[in-house]
Order: sequence, then C-alpha cells, then structure tokens
Amino acid sequence: MYGVVRLVKPPGMTSHDVVEFVRQLWGVKVGHTGTLDPAAAGLLVLCVGPATRLAEYLTGCDKTYRAEITFGISTTTYDAEGAVTERREAGHIDAAQVEAALAELTGPVQILVPSYSAVHHEGERLYKRARRGENAVAVTREVQIQRWELVDFAAGNNPRALTEIECTAGTYVRSLAVKLGEQLGTGAYLSFLVRTQVGPHSLAEALTLEQLAELTHQGMAETALLSPAQAVAHLPRLTVAAQVGSRLQHGTAQPIEPAAAQPPPQAAILTEDEELLCIAEVAAVDGCWHLQPRTVFNWSSH
Repeated sequence: MYGVVRLVKPPGMTSHDVVEFVRQLWGVKVGHTGTLDPAAAGLLVLCVGPATRLAEYLTGCDKTYRAEITFGISTTTYDAEGAVTERREAGHIDAAQVEAALAELTGPVQILVPSYSAVHHEGERLYKRARRGENAVAVTREVQIQRWELVDFAAGNNPRALTEIECTAGTYVRSLAVKLGEQLGTGAYLSFLVRTQVGPHSLAEALTLEQLAELTHQGMAETALLSPAQAVAHLPRLTVAAQVGSRLQHGTAQPIEPAAAQPPPQAAILTEDEELLCIAEVAAVDGCWHLQPRTVFNWSSH
C-alpha cells in the first residue's frame, strides 16, 4: 500500500497518535505532513508506505484554519490548555474593530513562537525549557498571512471572534491570536482551532478514524488512498514520453521542449498513464527546459 490518506484529527489526540493508529491498522510506514496541537482538530494529511518520500512536498504547503479567539484573557500556552496569566477589560470590543485589526495583520507578520512549542532552540525543544519553569526564550519568525477574515463575532465581557486564516506553513495560530489581542489592547488566546485545508487537500474530503477502520475491515482500505500523482496536485505537472521518463528515473537530467517561456522551479513529472515518475527541478537552458530529477519514484518495485 502506498499513497496519501486525508484524515480528521479529533481534539484530544496528538498527531503522533493518529499516525500510530494508521500504522497499527495497516502495518505500514506512515508519516505526517504537519502536526496539529492536541487540542486542535481538523485535517491531517498522511503519507503511506514508500509515498512517505512525498511528505517534504506537502509539509511546506499553505494552510487554512478556522480559529476562535477569545479576548480579555491571556494564557501561558496562548490557547485554552494553559493557565490564565492576565485578565483585562474587553467588553467594549466590537466586530468592526476586530475586522480592522485583522486587516492590519494581513501580509508579512512577525510572530513570537510559543514557549510551549516543539521548535528547537540551542539544541532543545522550547516546551522542555518551559516545563522546567525557565524564562521564556524570545524566538520570532516571519510568516505570510494571505487572508484573515472575520466569520462571526459574539459580544460580551470576553468577546469571541470566529475567523478564517490562510497562511504559510510554520504559522502558529496561537501566536496570531495573541498578536490580535495586543493589537486591540485586551489580550487574547486561541480558544479553538480547526485546520480545513493543506495545499490542495480539504477537510471536506477527509475520513474520520472510524470510517478508515470500517473501510479496512471491509477489505477496502486502498479506496481511502490518493495516488502519488493526486497527492501533489498543487505542483506544476509535465507529462513525458516513456524513453525520457526512463532516463529521469535513473537520475539523468533531460532537456524537453518548453510549453511556456518561464519554467516553474519544480514540477511533478508524469507518465502518459498519469503515474508519478519523479519531482524534478526545472530550468531554461538554450531554449529548452532541463529537468533535473530531485526525488525519483519506482512504484512497481514496492
């Protein structure tokens, strides 16, 4: 078995728990393409069998989330799992103020990586330092917020905003919630999070763990798998003749006639039968596109 399976991670399970569930169910190697915090829910895209080599081409995809943010309360972990560190008046916040702040936080944004996160700093994960009670290390990163929109707003002493965020990989939505609270002067935390999109893959197409188990028990496990070519549908695609494909699979760079003047930086190279041969880097040289295989696949050997 090989390919990609899209699953719904329920709140309370870690991403590793879901990976282990599939590994035990199918008895194959499984890898994820980006974790979710235990309290979060939503789409997990898992690579199965030799298709785990596709993970690097999905991990860096843009993500979309539904995020509920509660104002007037700050926590140690920036979400509902942490201890409350501060309470501030927030009853005056309205939807128009939230929308204006979201607009200001769209585009390139510097975020503070949460102290309770798995990011490495000086050879150690930040959450280990935090659990020992050591002072927080200020680790920042720039992320790109393509879209941050208000979906619904609930007024009150601690107003809640349901928002939709489209952002680059590596974005801590918890940190965005805190930044929004700072922008409005009230403090805030992420009260709930659902991931709805990973690159071309949608939560609406995902299976629950119960559905996956039922398909497996019915002998229909492979119907849950996307083919490798479908898995990387977000990449530009080039179809090559059998002779060219054979050379690419042996790691030999190949020139092809360009379909357009400007080549993509990399492309999924397919056979005429829509089988994924390799992921190749693409460059224009002397009027041709040169394909340099980066990751080569030979599914028939598995």
